[in-house]
Amino acid sequence: MKHITFYFLLFTLLLASCAPKPAEPRAITVLTHDSFAISEDVVKAFESENNAKVSFIQSGDAGSMLNQAILTKDAPIADVIFGVDNTFLSRALEADIFEAYQSPALTDIPDEFKLDPSNRALPVDYGDVCINYDKVYFAENNLALPQSFEDLAKPEYKDLLVVENPATSSPGLAFLLATRAHFGDGYLDYWKSLKDNGVVVVDGWETAYYTNFSASSGKGPQPMVVSYASSPAAEVFFASPAPTEAPTASIVASDMCFRQIEFVGILKNGQNNDIAQKFVDFMLSQQFQEDMPLNMFVYPVNKNAKLPEVFVKYAQVAESPAVLSYSEIASNRDAWIEAWTEAMK
Repeated sequence: MKHITFYFLLFTLLLASCAPKPAEPRAITVLTHDSFAISEDVVKAFESENNAKVSFIQSGDAGSMLNQAILTKDAPIADVIFGVDNTFLSRALEADIFEAYQSPALTDIPDEFKLDPSNRALPVDYGDVCINYDKVYFAENNLALPQSFEDLAKPEYKDLLVVENPATSSPGLAFLLATRAHFGDGYLDYWKSLKDNGVVVVDGWETAYYTNFSASSGKGPQPMVVSYASSPAAEVFFASPAPTEAPTASIVASDMCFRQIEFVGILKNGQNNDIAQKFVDFMLSQQFQEDMPLNMFVYPVNKNAKLPEVFVKYAQVAESPAVLSYSEIASNRDAWIEAWTEAMK
């Protein structure tokens, strides 16, 4: 009996040693800008479902991230890149950094967001850059809201607007593009009129919003700031206790906002295209899309994604945003910025 038990144990051990070992998780690296954020449990869900391990490389703003991707395109440092928007899209496509991929999830995304017909860059989210205003200031001063770009140059709004430098700020560039779309070649004359009316220019969004804007924690001198139409929702979401009403709102009059669309793409010359495709599918899925609004304060492009209540109540969407094609932006962006810089000296 002891011999039988011994041989049975030996046989069991031999079977265990011959059993295939679980496969090691596949590594996938995603290159993003510094504003990227997603819930840890959402990432873990992808990892679990695909036996994968996801790493993120944050590389400054969208321009810096794209520069890094272009410089390393022959030996990419990542498998996927997220965060190229429509102001940089043409540059990314011309640099030929993407592998085309027609994700099955594209069927759930409206055509208005699909700017690349070859499916090298796939839309993930969008948001409108608009002027945000301090409700209390306008109420206490019995001041009507400006309803057009032209209004902003009127004497009653002198010294009341802070904007970001388009050479150093993404929302600053978006606002410049909106004025270019509205005024055409006359955009510089318009900016000179804003300058004469006391517009304040700062380097970045953080300074504009948190130092200069009167409704923010900075309690600054300007009651209007170039920000995002989702900023009022963020004001409510992060406040403790949450107010019953947002202290800010956005001016979403025709042409006064610029719509930014962000894209994801698989980098050429990568070693993990199959798992990269799965991650792109995941970014376009309802689970990922519904997690974005309260992490990055952007809107999902997936038509099935439900918005959180704070977005529904307080965030705004421009019905008629300014329109410029990404190819026109690519051809003229640098020249427009240089001309603006010269005009605003």
